[in-house]
Amino acid sequence: MAAFELVADPRAFRRAADALSCGRGPFAVDTERASNFRYDDRAFLVQVYRRDAGTFLIAPEGHRDAVKDIFAPVLGGGEWVLHAAGEDLPSLGALGLYPGAVFDTELAGRLAGLERTNLAAVVREFTGVELQKGHGREDWSQVPLPDAWLQYAALDVAYLLDVAEALTEYLDRAGKLDALRQELDHVVDTHGPHNRPTPKTWRDLKGVSRLRQPESLAVAQALWERRDEIAFAADASPHSVLPGSVIIAIAASLPATPRELAAIKGFPARRRGETGRWFDVVSQAYSTPREQWPLPHDPPPGPPSKSAWQRHHPQSWERLVAVREALASHAARLDIAPEVLLTPAVLRQVVWELSTHQLSETDTVARALSHAGAREWQVAAVAPTIAARIRSM
Repeated sequence: MAAFELVADPRAFRRAADALSCGRGPFAVDTERASNFRYDDRAFLVQVYRRDAGTFLIAPEGHRDAVKDIFAPVLGGGEWVLHAAGEDLPSLGALGLYPGAVFDTELAGRLAGLERTNLAAVVREFTGVELQKGHGREDWSQVPLPDAWLQYAALDVAYLLDVAEALTEYLDRAGKLDALRQELDHVVDTHGPHNRPTPKTWRDLKGVSRLRQPESLAVAQALWERRDEIAFAADASPHSVLPGSVIIAIAASLPATPRELAAIKGFPARRRGETGRWFDVVSQAYSTPREQWPLPHDPPPGPPSKSAWQRHHPQSWERLVAVREALASHAARLDIAPEVLLTPAVLRQVVWELSTHQLSETDTVARALSHAGAREWQVAAVAPTIAARIRSM
């Protein structure tokens, strides 16, 4: 059982902030969100633990401005320990809470070469404690939250500081501490207040780039915008209103009748009134003047999709596969997860650029890696391997 205090109003926030300000060392921080149930990915619970202060479960809903005003002076700019920081920092930033430095136990675990890096596995590896499971995907927007869920949430931060210290020692002995520092600096910069997430639009729908007819794009836009209005008004997950994959399927097939719409795989035809409601949206898109229909965007610069790459540039694709295999072997020798040694996106970008220009010198590869966003330690670790593998082909 973890000791904690649930704080859900400004008076309790101030009491918690005072206690946390008197603690020592880093803050262990986590969030619980409800994006499968609510419109956005905002935090409905923020867990904070600090030595000599205790664990506080902060329920911000209804008092989000107060959370910022009261906790930002205490937490803001401090050192935070999180697990999978990239999942939590956006929702914390939405509350006006930004760290000065982070330690990501999930990222550190992957850099350490651990086979499993979920929170339970990492805690078990370095403390021997078995965390309870089963509440991570709950609807955390519920009020009140069951005590079993609160216990689960409190345990998520109870061991983070111990794990961070153990991982620091482990990576220091392995000579990987500088690499970790570079990665953590990148995490802080990526999620800082100057890098607020860009609001999504219908152009961000997965698969929308495959729609090439303006009429299909008009339907996709109309469906997405109507879905967004409904989800926002109901504070519901947009996916629960109409899945994005269904929007793309409707836009691709351009149904001419309600019956054709209802027959599309995944469409919620059994919900009362849904077929008529969404066919009205489709019909309105059809009736929009053609000159107002959106046009396809040119594909973004950089490597093509996997299928297009394989089909139209087979030699370059073979080079990518060969380099990826060489890096996987290199990562195994270094005892680092391959995607930490070099992210797949950067690898694709660099191999595409090098194959286009037929360049393979190590310094050329290094420049391409830096330009694509690789950190210094990654450039030093992989540039010789990539150059050697390309030259051998």
